[in-house]
Amino acid sequence: SCTDVLCCMIFLLCIVGYIVLGLVAWVHGDPRRAAYPTDSQGHFCGQKGTPNENKTILFYFNLLRCTSPSVLLNLQCPTTQICVSKCPEKFLTYVEMQLLYTKDKSHWEDYRQFCKTTAKPVKSLTQLLLDDDCPTAIFPSKPFLQRCFPDFSTKNGTLTIGSKMVFQDGNGGTRSVIELRDAANGINKLLDAKSLGLKVFEDYATTWYWILIGLTIAMVLSWIFLILLRFIAGCLFWVFMIGVIGIIGYGIWHCYQQYTNLQAHPSSVLTIYDIGIQTNISMYFELQQTWFTFMIILCIIEVIVILMLIFLRNRIRVAIILLKEGSKAIGYVPSTLVYPALTFILLSICICYWVVTAVFLATSGVPVYKVIAPEGHCIHENQTCDPEIFNTTEIAKACPGALCNFAFYGGKSLYHQYIPTFHVYNLFVFLWLINFVVALGQCALAGAFATYYWAMKKPDDIPRYPLFTAFGRAIRYHTGSLAFGSLIIALIQMFKIVLEYLDHRLKRTQNTLSKFLQCCLRCCFWCLENAIKFLNRNAYIMIAIYGRNFCRSAKDAFNLLMRNVLKVAVTDEVTYFVLFLGKILVAGSIGVLAFLFFTQRLPVIAQGPASLNYYWVPLLTVILGSYLIAHGFFSVYAMCVETIFICFLEDLERNDGSTARPYYVSQPLLKIFQEENPQTKQQ
Repeated sequence: SCTDVLCCMIFLLCIVGYIVLGLVAWVHGDPRRAAYPTDSQGHFCGQKGTPNENKTILFYFNLLRCTSPSVLLNLQCPTTQICVSKCPEKFLTYVEMQLLYTKDKSHWEDYRQFCKTTAKPVKSLTQLLLDDDCPTAIFPSKPFLQRCFPDFSTKNGTLTIGSKMVFQDGNGGTRSVIELRDAANGINKLLDAKSLGLKVFEDYATTWYWILIGLTIAMVLSWIFLILLRFIAGCLFWVFMIGVIGIIGYGIWHCYQQYTNLQAHPSSVLTIYDIGIQTNISMYFELQQTWFTFMIILCIIEVIVILMLIFLRNRIRVAIILLKEGSKAIGYVPSTLVYPALTFILLSICICYWVVTAVFLATSGVPVYKVIAPEGHCIHENQTCDPEIFNTTEIAKACPGALCNFAFYGGKSLYHQYIPTFHVYNLFVFLWLINFVVALGQCALAGAFATYYWAMKKPDDIPRYPLFTAFGRAIRYHTGSLAFGSLIIALIQMFKIVLEYLDHRLKRTQNTLSKFLQCCLRCCFWCLENAIKFLNRNAYIMIAIYGRNFCRSAKDAFNLLMRNVLKVAVTDEVTYFVLFLGKILVAGSIGVLAFLFFTQRLPVIAQGPASLNYYWVPLLTVILGSYLIAHGFFSVYAMCVETIFICFLEDLERNDGSTARPYYVSQPLLKIFQEENPQTKQQ
């Protein structure tokens, strides 16, 4: 029968509300506002079908009024902004242009493209400043993020712009390049980031074919391991162990080689404090500190793996038997290996819907204009204004030089007032859906594997399509229970996000005690989240077995685990450790091959790309992708082992091995537990 009907109804209502929110955001939002820069009148730059169609770049009249790049990117710099087709390429003041205009009127045509359409070349400087029709001066610039930024360059170690260190600001004053750089603080780092992004994109464009080949090999290797686990689980475990220890050992040897090679290099005397924070990540690989740190980390991991192997050697036998039993179950229900693809599709749909809804919510509303005082001495600053009549209002008279510029998109309607609340709702339902998809997968897999376990004669008693049946049963009867469990996880994750948000907002006002408390809270929420995930996973297994509601299933699972706490604590974790080694072996093997290939060290097999900017870009992509692929396959295995183990514990409590109540467990698994628990054998 249906379980947790109330929670199911609430969950469905939330989904309906989520769909309605997406439709309303679709009607009111406009993603072009995020894609195109906006001038002081709220018009898009480069939008087709408008006068600015060919003007794709935003130009600032007086960049010196801007205090930081974040102000520029948020379009709240206290200066007039217009759309232009290109950025200025030379130094020129308005006064100089007027002198040249008397001799050659073409100079005005070059200058007017950086002015408003109503500007005229015969105004005095005072009138120009009052009307704010043109910039008082222009200087060499380049487009970046669809905005004109100063074209800085270095000449003999000195920062210049257009080969000049000082220039006229058009108001009769002389300004230095340092002032312009300070006004656009951080632009050089943004430019470096852009350069880094372009190089990374070039590397992906060059190596995408080889990346797909590497990921395909990782998928095939994962399949092979899962098949071999059924027949040679014990032997394969030692392959995992030797392989992981060997890969980590190779990493230690390579780091040591790089460390010793850099000792003779002149730049090796530099430290991270000398180069500071760099967007050019490859600079860090030229430091001894980097390779020494990697070597120490790998040595620690190597020691931990070896110690775990020594102290858990007895429990590893149980883990191997469970893996063999899991291999049999997956062999009888092979469709479970395809299920991660369905989970990936559902998660992708949830993520895409959340992103699209967030973008449309962020771009909802109408243009809102605010009073901006360049000098910062106006009592009306940040008040809402109307640019059409601003010059005739009392504000313009009370604050000479004040501007009525576009600030953001918003409104005064009920919808616009609750947009921040809608953003929170969008995030919360997204977390709920993500956890529900994961819970649905766990319950469906648990149902399929429980069907295998409780079949007395395998495979004759296993029904057809057990995974499809378990999935339909979970959707039809237990949506409420799965929504209940995922709701708890979503609430914890939401609290963590709120905590991180408060930490970010209050970072400047924090003291040592508050930072300590926040670290404690962060640690507690992390432990709570993982504990609840573990309990939920076992509750879903009990739901798949008995079909009870979430609270009853969680209670039964908790009591069952507590009655067998030693078996669970050791056997479960050892099994996960073995599977984790398998993931590391897959990712590490593909990573070593990718490293040798992208660094041109495997010319015998294939010639790798020789024009890479950073070989670590495709390398890290292949390693991360291989690990995620292996995780998808081995997570099915982990769920299989955990389900069989829970069913085994339940089997031992319900049955006694007699003819009337025989055990459903396989003899190898029962035998090894009886050897470790004589009381089980006596029963």
